[in-house]
Amino acid sequence: MKKLPYIYFLLLIALLGSCGSVKQIKNINPKREFRGAWIQAVNGQFSGMGEEQMKDYLTEMLDNLQKVHVNAVIFQVRVEGDALYPSPYEPWSRYLTGEQGCSPGWDPLAFMVGECHKRNMELHAWINPYRARTKTTKELALEHPAMRNPQNFIEYEGQLYFNPALQTNRDHICRIVRDILTRYDVDGLHIDDYFYPYPVKGKEFPDDEWFGESGFSDKGAWRRENVNHLIYQLHRTVREVKPWVKFGVSPFGIYRNERNWEFGSKTKGLQCYDELNADVLFWIEQGWVDYCIPQLYWEIGHSAADYEELVGWWAKYASKRPLYIGQDVVRTVNAKDSTVACGNQQQRKYEIQRANKGVSGSCFWDAASAANNMQGYRDFLENGYYSYPALMPKSLFIDKKAPSKVKGVRVVEDEEGAMLLWLVDKKAGKDCMNAPHRFVVYCFGAHDAVDIENPAYIMAVTDKPYVRLPKEMCGKYKFVVTVLDRLQNESKGVKYKAKL
Repeated sequence: MKKLPYIYFLLLIALLGSCGSVKQIKNINPKREFRGAWIQAVNGQFSGMGEEQMKDYLTEMLDNLQKVHVNAVIFQVRVEGDALYPSPYEPWSRYLTGEQGCSPGWDPLAFMVGECHKRNMELHAWINPYRARTKTTKELALEHPAMRNPQNFIEYEGQLYFNPALQTNRDHICRIVRDILTRYDVDGLHIDDYFYPYPVKGKEFPDDEWFGESGFSDKGAWRRENVNHLIYQLHRTVREVKPWVKFGVSPFGIYRNERNWEFGSKTKGLQCYDELNADVLFWIEQGWVDYCIPQLYWEIGHSAADYEELVGWWAKYASKRPLYIGQDVVRTVNAKDSTVACGNQQQRKYEIQRANKGVSGSCFWDAASAANNMQGYRDFLENGYYSYPALMPKSLFIDKKAPSKVKGVRVVEDEEGAMLLWLVDKKAGKDCMNAPHRFVVYCFGAHDAVDIENPAYIMAVTDKPYVRLPKEMCGKYKFVVTVLDRLQNESKGVKYKAKL
Protein backbone atom coordinates (compact mmCIF):
# COMPACT_ATOMS: atom_id res chain seq x y z
CA MET A 1 0.00 0.00 0.00
CA LYS A 2 1.17 3.52 -0.79
CA LYS A 3 2.02 5.85 2.02
CA LEU A 4 0.51 9.31 2.13
CA PRO A 5 2.95 11.70 0.44
CA TYR A 6 4.94 13.74 2.96
CA ILE A 7 3.72 16.97 1.38
CA TYR A 8 0.20 16.18 2.56
CA PHE A 9 1.44 15.59 6.08
CA LEU A 10 3.09 19.01 6.14
CA LEU A 11 -0.10 20.51 4.74
CA LEU A 12 -2.14 18.76 7.42
CA ILE A 13 0.02 20.01 10.28
CA ALA A 14 -0.18 23.55 8.91
CA LEU A 15 -3.95 23.59 8.57
CA LEU A 16 -4.59 22.06 11.98
CA GLY A 17 -2.33 24.58 13.65
CA SER A 18 -4.34 27.73 13.01
CA CYS A 19 -8.01 28.16 12.17
CA GLY A 20 -7.37 31.80 11.29
CA SER A 21 -4.86 30.95 8.59
CA VAL A 22 -7.21 28.37 7.13
CA LYS A 23 -9.95 30.99 6.73
CA GLN A 24 -7.53 33.32 4.94
CA ILE A 25 -6.43 30.53 2.60
CA LYS A 26 -10.07 29.89 1.68
CA ASN A 27 -10.35 33.43 0.36
CA ILE A 28 -7.44 33.14 -2.09
CA ASN A 29 -7.75 29.44 -2.95
CA PRO A 30 -11.11 28.45 -4.40
CA LYS A 31 -12.07 24.82 -4.00
CA ARG A 32 -12.78 24.48 -7.72
CA GLU A 33 -10.48 26.00 -10.30
CA PHE A 34 -8.94 24.93 -13.60
CA ARG A 35 -5.14 25.01 -13.27
CA GLY A 36 -3.76 23.95 -16.60
CA ALA A 37 -0.46 23.85 -18.45
CA TRP A 38 0.28 23.45 -22.16
CA ILE A 39 3.06 21.02 -23.10
CA GLN A 40 3.88 21.60 -26.76
CA ALA A 41 5.90 19.61 -29.27
CA VAL A 42 5.95 22.12 -32.13
CA ASN A 43 8.83 24.13 -30.67
CA GLY A 44 11.09 21.07 -30.85
CA GLN A 45 11.67 20.75 -27.11
CA PHE A 46 11.82 16.95 -27.46
CA SER A 47 14.29 16.98 -30.36
CA GLY A 48 17.22 14.62 -29.91
CA MET A 49 15.72 12.93 -26.85
CA GLY A 50 15.58 9.17 -26.63
CA GLU A 51 12.78 7.38 -24.80
CA GLU A 52 14.28 7.45 -21.31
CA GLN A 53 15.53 11.02 -21.62
CA MET A 54 12.13 12.28 -22.75
CA LYS A 55 10.36 10.32 -20.02
CA ASP A 56 12.71 11.79 -17.40
CA TYR A 57 12.18 15.27 -18.83
CA LEU A 58 8.39 14.96 -18.77
CA THR A 59 8.36 13.33 -15.34
CA GLU A 60 10.39 16.15 -13.82
CA MET A 61 8.09 18.69 -15.44
CA LEU A 62 4.98 16.98 -14.08
CA ASP A 63 6.53 16.70 -10.61
CA ASN A 64 7.20 20.44 -10.58
CA LEU A 65 3.70 21.23 -11.81
CA GLN A 66 2.28 18.96 -9.11
CA LYS A 67 3.99 21.10 -6.47
CA VAL A 68 1.64 23.94 -7.37
CA HIS A 69 -1.42 21.69 -7.69
CA VAL A 70 -1.79 21.92 -11.46
CA ASN A 71 -4.80 19.71 -12.22
CA ALA A 72 -4.81 19.58 -16.04
CA VAL A 73 -2.11 19.06 -18.65
CA ILE A 74 -2.83 19.90 -22.29
CA PHE A 75 -0.41 17.72 -24.26
CA GLN A 76 0.18 18.30 -27.97
CA VAL A 77 -0.27 15.00 -29.83
CA ARG A 78 -0.90 16.15 -33.42
CA VAL A 79 1.18 19.01 -34.84
CA GLU A 80 0.98 18.75 -38.64
CA GLY A 81 -1.11 15.79 -39.73
CA ASP A 82 1.18 13.56 -37.66
CA ALA A 83 1.05 11.81 -34.29
CA LEU A 84 2.88 11.54 -30.96
CA TYR A 85 1.29 8.11 -30.56
CA PRO A 86 0.95 5.07 -32.89
CA SER A 87 -1.78 6.19 -35.29
CA PRO A 88 -3.34 3.98 -37.99
CA TYR A 89 -4.09 7.09 -40.05
CA GLU A 90 -1.10 9.45 -39.80
CA PRO A 91 2.69 9.13 -39.49
CA TRP A 92 4.83 9.50 -36.40
CA SER A 93 5.76 13.12 -35.76
CA ARG A 94 9.21 14.35 -36.73
CA TYR A 95 9.20 16.30 -33.46
CA LEU A 96 10.03 13.02 -31.71
CA THR A 97 12.81 11.53 -33.83
CA GLY A 98 13.67 14.23 -36.36
CA GLU A 99 12.16 12.21 -39.20
CA GLN A 100 8.45 12.05 -39.95
CA GLY A 101 7.18 8.48 -40.01
CA CYS A 102 10.03 7.13 -37.88
CA SER A 103 8.77 5.31 -34.77
CA PRO A 104 10.38 6.29 -31.45
CA GLY A 105 9.67 2.79 -30.13
CA TRP A 106 7.26 3.90 -27.40
CA ASP A 107 3.96 5.73 -26.94
CA PRO A 108 4.30 9.27 -25.47
CA LEU A 109 0.53 9.79 -25.24
CA ALA A 110 -0.03 6.57 -23.26
CA PHE A 111 2.88 7.51 -21.00
CA MET A 112 1.48 10.99 -20.34
CA VAL A 113 -2.02 9.70 -19.63
CA GLY A 114 -0.61 7.35 -16.99
CA GLU A 115 1.75 9.86 -15.41
CA CYS A 116 -0.87 12.61 -15.23
CA HIS A 117 -3.45 10.33 -13.69
CA LYS A 118 -0.94 9.19 -11.06
CA ARG A 119 -0.76 12.83 -9.99
CA ASN A 120 -4.53 13.40 -10.14
CA MET A 121 -4.10 15.61 -13.20
CA GLU A 122 -6.40 15.47 -16.19
CA LEU A 123 -4.79 14.84 -19.59
CA HIS A 124 -6.28 16.75 -22.53
CA ALA A 125 -5.12 15.58 -25.96
CA TRP A 126 -4.25 18.66 -28.03
CA ILE A 127 -4.52 18.47 -31.80
CA ASN A 128 -4.05 21.06 -34.52
CA PRO A 129 -6.86 20.29 -36.95
CA TYR A 130 -5.86 22.00 -40.21
CA ARG A 131 -2.08 22.37 -40.32
CA ALA A 132 -0.45 19.66 -42.47
CA ARG A 133 3.11 20.92 -42.92
CA THR A 134 5.09 23.67 -41.22
CA LYS A 135 7.75 25.80 -42.94
CA THR A 136 10.60 23.80 -41.44
CA THR A 137 9.26 20.40 -42.53
CA LYS A 138 11.45 19.35 -45.42
CA GLU A 139 9.83 16.01 -46.31
CA LEU A 140 6.50 14.31 -45.66
CA ALA A 141 6.29 10.58 -44.95
CA LEU A 142 4.65 8.46 -47.62
CA GLU A 143 1.78 7.66 -45.25
CA HIS A 144 1.02 11.35 -44.61
CA PRO A 145 -2.53 12.27 -45.75
CA ALA A 146 -1.15 14.94 -48.11
CA MET A 147 0.93 12.33 -49.90
CA ARG A 148 -2.04 10.02 -50.34
CA ASN A 149 -4.60 12.69 -51.30
CA PRO A 150 -2.80 15.90 -52.35
CA GLN A 151 -5.99 17.31 -53.88
CA ASN A 152 -7.39 17.83 -50.36
CA PHE A 153 -4.72 20.35 -49.33
CA ILE A 154 -3.87 24.01 -49.93
CA GLU A 155 -0.38 25.52 -49.78
CA TYR A 156 -0.01 29.00 -48.33
CA GLU A 157 3.22 30.88 -47.61
CA GLY A 158 5.39 27.81 -47.18
CA GLN A 159 2.88 25.81 -45.14
CA LEU A 160 0.35 23.18 -46.11
CA TYR A 161 -3.22 23.02 -44.82
CA PHE A 162 -6.12 20.60 -44.86
CA ASN A 163 -8.65 22.48 -47.00
CA PRO A 164 -11.32 23.58 -44.47
CA ALA A 165 -13.99 23.61 -47.20
CA LEU A 166 -13.90 19.85 -47.75
CA GLN A 167 -16.16 17.47 -45.87
CA THR A 168 -13.67 14.65 -46.49
CA ASN A 169 -11.13 16.56 -44.41
CA ARG A 170 -13.60 17.11 -41.58
CA ASP A 171 -14.36 13.40 -41.62
CA HIS A 172 -10.64 12.60 -41.47
CA ILE A 173 -10.03 14.91 -38.50
CA CYS A 174 -12.98 13.40 -36.63
CA ARG A 175 -11.67 9.92 -37.46
CA ILE A 176 -8.42 10.91 -35.74
CA VAL A 177 -10.32 12.13 -32.69
CA ARG A 178 -12.49 9.01 -32.51
CA ASP A 179 -9.35 6.87 -32.57
CA ILE A 180 -7.69 8.84 -29.76
CA LEU A 181 -10.79 8.73 -27.56
CA THR A 182 -11.37 5.04 -28.19
CA ARG A 183 -7.83 3.92 -27.38
CA TYR A 184 -6.76 6.38 -24.65
CA ASP A 185 -8.23 7.36 -21.31
CA VAL A 186 -7.98 11.08 -22.00
CA ASP A 187 -10.07 13.58 -20.06
CA GLY A 188 -10.31 16.22 -22.74
CA LEU A 189 -9.88 16.99 -26.43
CA HIS A 190 -8.27 20.36 -27.13
CA ILE A 191 -7.74 22.52 -30.22
CA ASP A 192 -5.78 25.75 -30.29
CA ASP A 193 -5.90 29.03 -32.24
CA TYR A 194 -4.92 27.76 -35.71
CA PHE A 195 -8.05 27.70 -37.86
CA TYR A 196 -7.70 29.45 -41.21
CA PRO A 197 -4.04 30.50 -41.33
CA TYR A 198 -2.74 33.71 -39.82
CA PRO A 199 -2.81 36.12 -42.78
CA VAL A 200 0.31 37.37 -44.49
CA LYS A 201 -0.04 40.96 -45.73
CA GLY A 202 -0.78 41.07 -49.43
CA LYS A 203 -1.15 37.30 -49.70
CA GLU A 204 -4.62 35.78 -49.98
CA PHE A 205 -5.33 32.21 -48.93
CA PRO A 206 -5.98 30.52 -52.32
CA ASP A 207 -9.45 29.03 -51.90
CA ASP A 208 -11.35 30.96 -54.62
CA GLU A 209 -12.14 27.76 -56.50
CA TRP A 210 -14.18 26.32 -53.63
CA PHE A 211 -15.68 29.68 -52.63
CA GLY A 212 -16.99 30.13 -56.16
CA GLU A 213 -18.89 26.86 -55.87
CA SER A 214 -20.26 27.58 -52.40
CA GLY A 215 -23.24 29.81 -53.18
CA PHE A 216 -22.03 32.35 -50.58
CA SER A 217 -21.50 36.00 -51.47
CA ASP A 218 -19.30 36.75 -48.43
CA LYS A 219 -16.04 34.81 -48.26
CA GLY A 220 -15.58 35.43 -44.53
CA ALA A 221 -19.06 34.08 -43.74
CA TRP A 222 -18.35 31.04 -45.93
CA ARG A 223 -15.05 30.33 -44.21
CA ARG A 224 -16.60 30.69 -40.75
CA GLU A 225 -19.34 28.27 -41.79
CA ASN A 226 -16.69 25.74 -42.85
CA VAL A 227 -15.07 25.96 -39.42
CA ASN A 228 -18.48 25.82 -37.72
CA HIS A 229 -19.17 22.49 -39.43
CA LEU A 230 -15.91 21.07 -38.09
CA ILE A 231 -16.53 22.25 -34.53
CA TYR A 232 -20.03 20.80 -34.51
CA GLN A 233 -18.80 17.49 -35.92
CA LEU A 234 -15.98 17.31 -33.34
CA HIS A 235 -18.47 18.03 -30.57
CA ARG A 236 -20.77 15.25 -31.77
CA THR A 237 -17.85 12.82 -32.12
CA VAL A 238 -16.71 13.41 -28.56
CA ARG A 239 -20.21 13.02 -27.15
CA GLU A 240 -20.81 9.80 -29.09
CA VAL A 241 -17.56 8.10 -28.08
CA LYS A 242 -17.04 9.25 -24.48
CA PRO A 243 -19.63 11.73 -23.19
CA TRP A 244 -17.56 12.62 -20.13
CA VAL A 245 -14.61 13.88 -22.20
CA LYS A 246 -14.51 17.68 -22.39
CA PHE A 247 -14.00 19.41 -25.73
CA GLY A 248 -12.13 22.68 -25.33
CA VAL A 249 -10.79 25.43 -27.54
CA SER A 250 -8.03 27.99 -27.04
CA PRO A 251 -8.70 30.85 -29.46
CA PHE A 252 -6.58 33.88 -30.25
CA GLY A 253 -7.17 36.42 -27.48
CA ILE A 254 -9.05 39.08 -29.47
CA TYR A 255 -12.45 38.04 -30.80
CA ARG A 256 -13.28 41.37 -32.50
CA ASN A 257 -12.15 44.95 -32.01
CA GLU A 258 -14.72 47.57 -31.06
CA ARG A 259 -14.04 49.49 -34.28
CA ASN A 260 -15.27 46.45 -36.26
CA TRP A 261 -18.16 45.46 -33.99
CA GLU A 262 -19.94 47.63 -31.45
CA PHE A 263 -19.69 44.90 -28.78
CA GLY A 264 -16.02 44.18 -29.43
CA SER A 265 -13.15 44.78 -27.04
CA LYS A 266 -11.25 48.06 -26.81
CA THR A 267 -8.30 46.58 -28.67
CA LYS A 268 -6.48 47.09 -31.97
CA GLY A 269 -5.10 43.71 -32.95
CA LEU A 270 -5.73 40.77 -35.25
CA GLN A 271 -9.18 39.28 -34.75
CA CYS A 272 -10.22 35.69 -34.24
CA TYR A 273 -13.55 36.22 -36.03
CA ASP A 274 -12.43 38.28 -39.03
CA GLU A 275 -8.92 37.08 -39.86
CA LEU A 276 -8.87 33.49 -38.51
CA ASN A 277 -12.57 32.88 -39.31
CA ALA A 278 -13.29 31.31 -35.93
CA ASP A 279 -16.65 32.35 -34.46
CA VAL A 280 -15.93 31.22 -30.90
CA LEU A 281 -18.91 33.01 -29.34
CA PHE A 282 -21.24 31.16 -31.71
CA TRP A 283 -19.77 27.81 -30.66
CA ILE A 284 -20.24 28.71 -27.00
CA GLU A 285 -23.79 29.91 -27.60
CA GLN A 286 -24.61 26.66 -29.41
CA GLY A 287 -23.04 24.54 -26.67
CA TRP A 288 -20.51 22.96 -29.03
CA VAL A 289 -17.51 23.50 -26.77
CA ASP A 290 -17.15 22.60 -23.10
CA TYR A 291 -14.55 25.17 -22.09
CA CYS A 292 -12.72 28.13 -23.61
CA ILE A 293 -9.16 29.34 -22.93
CA PRO A 294 -8.52 32.57 -24.84
CA GLN A 295 -4.81 33.27 -25.19
CA LEU A 296 -4.45 36.53 -23.28
CA TYR A 297 -0.69 36.69 -23.50
CA TRP A 298 -0.36 40.47 -23.44
CA GLU A 299 0.63 42.68 -20.53
CA ILE A 300 -1.62 44.76 -18.31
CA GLY A 301 -1.69 48.16 -19.99
CA HIS A 302 -0.62 46.87 -23.42
CA SER A 303 -1.47 49.63 -25.92
CA ALA A 304 -3.17 47.34 -28.47
CA ALA A 305 -4.44 44.47 -26.30
CA ASP A 306 -4.70 45.24 -22.60
CA TYR A 307 -4.87 42.10 -20.43
CA GLU A 308 -7.38 43.56 -17.97
CA GLU A 309 -9.68 44.78 -20.74
CA LEU A 310 -9.66 41.37 -22.40
CA VAL A 311 -10.29 39.38 -19.21
CA GLY A 312 -13.36 41.51 -18.58
CA TRP A 313 -14.54 41.22 -22.18
CA TRP A 314 -14.29 37.42 -22.37
CA ALA A 315 -15.91 37.06 -18.94
CA LYS A 316 -18.85 39.15 -20.12
CA TYR A 317 -19.43 37.42 -23.46
CA ALA A 318 -18.04 33.88 -23.15
CA SER A 319 -18.89 32.64 -19.67
CA LYS A 320 -21.85 30.45 -20.72
CA ARG A 321 -19.19 27.76 -20.73
CA PRO A 322 -16.31 27.50 -18.24
CA LEU A 323 -13.82 30.25 -19.08
CA TYR A 324 -10.13 29.98 -18.26
CA ILE A 325 -7.39 32.51 -19.05
CA GLY A 326 -4.34 31.60 -21.12
CA GLN A 327 -1.30 33.12 -19.36
CA ASP A 328 2.09 33.74 -20.97
CA VAL A 329 4.67 33.00 -18.27
CA VAL A 330 7.65 34.66 -19.97
CA ARG A 331 5.86 37.89 -20.90
CA THR A 332 4.26 38.09 -17.45
CA VAL A 333 7.47 37.84 -15.44
CA ASN A 334 9.26 40.24 -17.78
CA ALA A 335 6.53 42.89 -17.44
CA LYS A 336 7.38 45.22 -14.55
CA ASP A 337 4.97 46.26 -11.83
CA SER A 338 6.52 48.12 -8.91
CA THR A 339 3.26 48.18 -6.95
CA VAL A 340 3.35 44.48 -6.02
CA ALA A 341 5.72 42.38 -3.96
CA CYS A 342 6.99 40.18 -6.78
CA GLY A 343 7.90 43.16 -8.95
CA ASN A 344 6.29 41.79 -12.12
CA GLN A 345 2.70 41.45 -13.33
CA GLN A 346 2.03 37.91 -12.10
CA GLN A 347 0.31 38.95 -8.88
CA ARG A 348 -1.89 41.60 -10.48
CA LYS A 349 -2.93 39.25 -13.28
CA TYR A 350 -4.09 36.65 -10.76
CA GLU A 351 -5.86 39.34 -8.74
CA ILE A 352 -7.75 40.45 -11.87
CA GLN A 353 -8.60 36.87 -12.78
CA ARG A 354 -9.77 35.86 -9.31
CA ALA A 355 -11.82 39.03 -8.88
CA ASN A 356 -13.90 38.22 -11.97
CA LYS A 357 -16.73 35.77 -11.29
CA GLY A 358 -16.91 34.83 -14.95
CA VAL A 359 -13.42 33.30 -14.86
CA SER A 360 -12.87 29.80 -13.45
CA GLY A 361 -9.13 29.28 -13.82
CA SER A 362 -6.11 29.69 -16.02
CA CYS A 363 -3.54 27.83 -18.09
CA PHE A 364 0.25 28.36 -18.40
CA TRP A 365 1.97 28.95 -21.70
CA ASP A 366 4.25 27.23 -21.56
CA ALA A 367 4.40 24.43 -19.02
CA ALA A 368 8.21 24.22 -18.99
CA SER A 369 8.62 27.89 -18.09
CA ALA A 370 6.26 27.55 -15.14
CA ALA A 371 7.66 24.18 -14.04
CA ASN A 372 11.22 25.51 -14.19
CA ASN A 373 10.21 28.39 -11.90
CA MET A 374 11.16 31.18 -14.28
CA GLN A 375 11.84 34.27 -12.15
CA GLY A 376 10.01 32.66 -9.22
CA TYR A 377 6.72 32.11 -11.11
CA ARG A 378 6.12 28.70 -9.54
CA ASP A 379 7.23 29.82 -6.07
CA PHE A 380 4.72 32.65 -6.12
CA LEU A 381 1.86 30.24 -6.83
CA GLU A 382 3.08 27.59 -4.40
CA ASN A 383 3.18 30.11 -1.56
CA GLY A 384 -0.18 31.71 -2.26
CA TYR A 385 -2.64 31.37 -5.09
CA TYR A 386 -2.07 27.65 -5.70
CA SER A 387 -1.02 26.58 -2.22
CA TYR A 388 -3.80 23.99 -1.85
CA PRO A 389 -5.42 21.45 -4.20
CA ALA A 390 -8.39 22.42 -6.35
CA LEU A 391 -11.08 20.28 -7.91
CA MET A 392 -12.11 20.94 -11.48
CA PRO A 393 -14.96 23.38 -12.23
CA LYS A 394 -18.25 21.58 -12.71
CA SER A 395 -19.62 20.80 -16.16
CA LEU A 396 -23.29 20.64 -15.22
CA PHE A 397 -24.35 21.07 -18.86
CA ILE A 398 -22.84 17.61 -19.51
CA ASP A 399 -23.84 15.87 -16.28
CA LYS A 400 -25.05 17.19 -12.93
CA LYS A 401 -25.87 13.97 -11.12
CA ALA A 402 -23.65 13.36 -8.11
CA PRO A 403 -22.27 9.85 -7.48
CA SER A 404 -23.32 7.66 -4.57
CA LYS A 405 -21.52 8.23 -1.29
CA VAL A 406 -19.10 5.75 0.25
CA LYS A 407 -19.89 3.38 3.13
CA GLY A 408 -18.10 1.94 6.11
CA VAL A 409 -15.45 4.61 6.68
CA ARG A 410 -13.09 3.47 9.40
CA VAL A 411 -9.49 3.48 10.59
CA VAL A 412 -7.57 0.21 10.73
CA GLU A 413 -4.02 -0.49 11.82
CA ASP A 414 -1.42 -2.88 10.47
CA GLU A 415 2.34 -3.27 10.73
CA GLU A 416 2.83 -0.05 8.73
CA GLY A 417 0.57 2.10 10.90
CA ALA A 418 -2.93 3.54 10.58
CA MET A 419 -5.01 3.68 7.43
CA LEU A 420 -8.34 5.32 6.66
CA LEU A 421 -10.43 3.15 4.34
CA TRP A 422 -13.96 2.89 3.03
CA LEU A 423 -16.30 0.79 0.89
CA VAL A 424 -17.76 1.66 -2.50
CA ASP A 425 -21.35 0.94 -3.51
CA LYS A 426 -21.20 -2.12 -5.80
CA LYS A 427 -23.98 -0.73 -8.00
CA ALA A 428 -22.19 2.60 -8.49
CA GLY A 429 -19.94 1.40 -11.32
CA LYS A 430 -22.80 0.47 -13.64
CA ASP A 431 -23.33 4.08 -14.77
CA CYS A 432 -20.23 5.26 -16.65
CA MET A 433 -21.05 8.93 -16.04
CA ASN A 434 -21.45 8.58 -12.28
CA ALA A 435 -19.11 5.72 -11.42
CA PRO A 436 -16.54 6.49 -8.68
CA HIS A 437 -13.45 7.97 -10.30
CA ARG A 438 -11.61 9.64 -7.41
CA PHE A 439 -12.09 10.08 -3.68
CA VAL A 440 -11.51 13.24 -1.65
CA VAL A 441 -10.41 12.96 1.96
CA TYR A 442 -10.88 15.99 4.20
CA CYS A 443 -9.28 16.15 7.65
CA PHE A 444 -10.26 18.45 10.54
CA GLY A 445 -8.94 18.96 14.04
CA ALA A 446 -11.09 18.04 17.02
CA HIS A 447 -12.29 21.63 17.46
CA ASP A 448 -12.57 22.63 13.81
CA ALA A 449 -15.93 23.14 12.18
CA VAL A 450 -16.43 20.73 9.29
CA ASP A 451 -16.22 22.80 6.12
CA ILE A 452 -15.60 20.79 2.99
CA GLU A 453 -15.84 23.92 0.82
CA ASN A 454 -12.49 25.04 2.19
CA PRO A 455 -9.68 23.49 0.10
CA ALA A 456 -7.21 23.87 2.95
CA TYR A 457 -8.82 20.86 4.59
CA ILE A 458 -8.28 18.57 1.58
CA MET A 459 -5.88 15.95 2.88
CA ALA A 460 -5.74 13.79 -0.25
CA VAL A 461 -7.37 13.10 -3.61
CA THR A 462 -6.91 9.47 -4.60
CA ASP A 463 -8.20 6.78 -6.93
CA LYS A 464 -7.77 4.15 -4.18
CA PRO A 465 -10.47 3.35 -1.54
CA TYR A 466 -8.02 4.10 1.26
CA VAL A 467 -5.34 6.53 2.36
CA ARG A 468 -2.35 5.84 4.60
CA LEU A 469 -2.22 8.21 7.58
CA PRO A 470 1.13 9.71 8.64
CA LYS A 471 2.60 8.05 11.70
CA GLU A 472 3.14 11.49 13.21
CA MET A 473 -0.61 12.13 13.48
CA CYS A 474 -1.64 11.99 17.13
CA GLY A 475 -4.87 13.13 18.73
CA LYS A 476 -8.53 13.44 17.75
CA TYR A 477 -9.52 14.09 14.15
CA LYS A 478 -12.64 14.28 12.05
CA PHE A 479 -12.48 12.88 8.54
CA VAL A 480 -14.92 13.35 5.67
CA VAL A 481 -14.75 11.17 2.54
CA THR A 482 -16.52 12.05 -0.71
CA VAL A 483 -16.66 10.51 -4.19
CA LEU A 484 -15.90 12.25 -7.48
CA ASP A 485 -17.19 11.01 -10.83
CA ARG A 486 -15.36 11.65 -14.11
CA LEU A 487 -16.73 15.18 -14.37
CA GLN A 488 -15.89 15.81 -10.71
CA ASN A 489 -19.43 15.96 -9.44
CA GLU A 490 -19.01 15.32 -5.73
CA SER A 491 -21.09 13.00 -3.57
CA LYS A 492 -22.35 13.74 -0.10
CA GLY A 493 -19.67 13.38 2.52
CA VAL A 494 -19.40 10.58 5.06
CA LYS A 495 -17.96 11.66 8.41
CA TYR A 496 -15.77 9.63 10.71
CA LYS A 497 -14.20 10.57 14.03
CA ALA A 498 -10.92 8.97 14.99
CA LYS A 499 -8.45 9.06 17.85
CA LEU A 500 -4.92 8.30 16.74
